[in-house]
Amino acid sequence: MVAVAGGVAAGELLAGFASPSLSPLSAVGGVVIDAVPPGVKDWAISLFGTADKAALLAGMALVIAGLAALAGVLELRRRFSGAVLVGIFGLAGAAAVLTRSQVTQVPVVLPLLAAAAAVVLLRLLVGRLAAWEGTASTPDGESTPDATVARSRRSFLQALAGTAAAAGVAGLLAGIWRGAANAVSEARARITLPTPASPAPPIPAAAESGVAGMPPLVTPNRDFYRIDTALTVPAVNPDTWLLKVTGMVAREVQLSLADLMAKPLTERHITIACVSNNVGGDLIGNARWLGWPVRDLLALAGPQPGSDMVLSRSTDGWTAGTPLEVLTDNRDALLAVGMNGEPLPLEHGFPVRLVVPGLYGYVSATKWLTELKVTRFADDAGYWTPRGWSERGPIKTSSRIDVPRSGRPVSPGTVVFAGVAWAQHTGIGKVEVRLNRGPWREAELAPGISADTWYQWKLAVDLSPGQYEVQVRASDMNGRPQDETSRPPAPDGATGFHTVRVDVKS
Repeated sequence: MVAVAGGVAAGELLAGFASPSLSPLSAVGGVVIDAVPPGVKDWAISLFGTADKAALLAGMALVIAGLAALAGVLELRRRFSGAVLVGIFGLAGAAAVLTRSQVTQVPVVLPLLAAAAAVVLLRLLVGRLAAWEGTASTPDGESTPDATVARSRRSFLQALAGTAAAAGVAGLLAGIWRGAANAVSEARARITLPTPASPAPPIPAAAESGVAGMPPLVTPNRDFYRIDTALTVPAVNPDTWLLKVTGMVAREVQLSLADLMAKPLTERHITIACVSNNVGGDLIGNARWLGWPVRDLLALAGPQPGSDMVLSRSTDGWTAGTPLEVLTDNRDALLAVGMNGEPLPLEHGFPVRLVVPGLYGYVSATKWLTELKVTRFADDAGYWTPRGWSERGPIKTSSRIDVPRSGRPVSPGTVVFAGVAWAQHTGIGKVEVRLNRGPWREAELAPGISADTWYQWKLAVDLSPGQYEVQVRASDMNGRPQDETSRPPAPDGATGFHTVRVDVKS
């Protein structure tokens, strides 16, 4: 296990210098993510939320540790048998690298170098262990001097400890030293966002409900949810970044970041949500985005008749299929460069990402954007559609109770319930609350920033001691209530009423 840990750490450290955007672990992890059935992905996201990648890495570490232990046992029993097993997994790592869109000659070699390092360390440690065992028990039954046994034991333990320490240091350095990522962070820090040609409308004075415990109306960048398939955050150099518009267009267009920054930019508050968000979940956030309207870029390219979809592509190969009409109508679909007054954070798509009001992220919110291909739904599909998700993914009207939290006791008297509701690109017209399946009571609805953001609501209720089931429902501006039927996120978003249980104690 120590030998393989040393090899893995060496491979990741080399990747930090030579291939920061693609390492052996990230390649294998990407293959695992692609191969896992959608139902398992949903389960992982519901269980771990935004920590799903940490959970995947922990699971990979356990599997690698188990295989490494097996290789060690085999090597001790029969020379080179364990080394062969390690070599096989080195080849598997190289094959995984070849499946990634960022593949070049350098990262293909790294898993093989990591396996070679692991084999050398394995042979060294097994040799020291065999020497210790040999001195402890001689063939003729004669005892070996204690000093000789002690030296052999000490030699093995020193080699083991030294290898473990080197692996730990290499792993730590690999974790903190990602050459390109560091350079990209420095480049990001030097960027000054231009003043928007169309600034965001001011937030209404009463848009915040003022109820203690409510999430902020505008989600801070550090708290904004992150769900994507990138095991490691892609490092995209803003100086060399290009966006290409290809496919069924009259003119192919190519855009640099400087070109994009020079455009008349639009700033808007927009709420985006993940399709994996369960009813009452927190995979949703509201931010102030700065970017150039996608419709203006597509107008330059001139989509051809018959096209009905835009396939957006990330630098790591991930794709999303977005209806063409959504990107060309009057909504504020943006090529975003800013988030809450600063350049996009690396983990949220720096330097450029898509933000599209009204659609779940799996069909619209491509991060680390590199290409927009105008095409047809009949000819192309985004990453998630062949995995069982619907093609178009409009966000469903929904609502959530944030205060009080489910299961927490409250004192009798006036209890204030509060939360958020959203009907993107339509707006919320009404929010209602009911207790113990009784009559619906209309809540006080705060003015929304716009139809493309969530709204806060609150309702004060006098409660005596007892147990209460509390549910919330929202209706959009057209009077259509949210769907009461309880459904899971797949294939096009969860439905049902968010329900909490409150224990009022005297």
